[in-house]
Amino acid sequence: MAKNVTIQRIVGVLLHRIKFIILATVVMGLLFFMYSRFVIAPMYSTSTMIYVQNYSSSQRANANADTKSTTPSKAADDTTKKTTNEENQKIYPADISASANLAEICVTLFKNSDEMTALYDGCTVNVDVTDGTFFITITVDGTDAQKCANVANQLAEKAAEVYNSKFSYGQIGTLRQAKVPSAPYAPSNTKNLLIGAAIGLIASCLISILIELIDTTIKSEDDIQDIYGIPIFAEIPDFENQG
Repeated sequence: MAKNVTIQRIVGVLLHRIKFIILATVVMGLLFFMYSRFVIAPMYSTSTMIYVQNYSSSQRANANADTKSTTPSKAADDTTKKTTNEENQKIYPADISASANLAEICVTLFKNSDEMTALYDGCTVNVDVTDGTFFITITVDGTDAQKCANVANQLAEKAAEVYNSKFSYGQIGTLRQAKVPSAPYAPSNTKNLLIGAAIGLIASCLISILIELIDTTIKSEDDIQDIYGIPIFAEIPDFENQG
């Protein structure tokens, strides 16, 4: 006859095997921590940012020069040059929109360029453009921090070569070079420790309850009453085992 399973009985079983549960939790947590610390290879990540524009400063200067007439004096010429330089440095909404479209085209180009994919060197590379802008981020993940930084910077340089070989207008440049990451982003030893401890806690509790359910030995008068459904009025002490 199956034993009656109640919350009180389960709590009693867990408290009775509390040492086993604590030991299993600690051991499993340490095993997960050691596996994470000494077996799993650390992963590093770094990135470089480049930009592409659908015009260059020289192209803007030439366009502005074509609209200017000859200057009558040196003072006027200096003023005109200053104004022209300021105009060349401005970015207009139409330029942002056109450059953003160009950046999306360049992302597709860079992802499918054999010259760039040949530089991956076993690293995981992701090329993305920030929505609505002409800024492209090249992110490199790998197990070697120095290699990740080198690959990212090489890809930025190669991107300029690929761009110039495909487009006869606009410009490309580097906003931020990749730096060697100081620490890995994965694995998280603390997280794995907690996961291991949680698995050990759950597994030990389930094992304790399962052992209690399949254990058919009689340990107390309550077991006899639960199994046979008859009350216990008295018990005979075991003088031999009690000394």
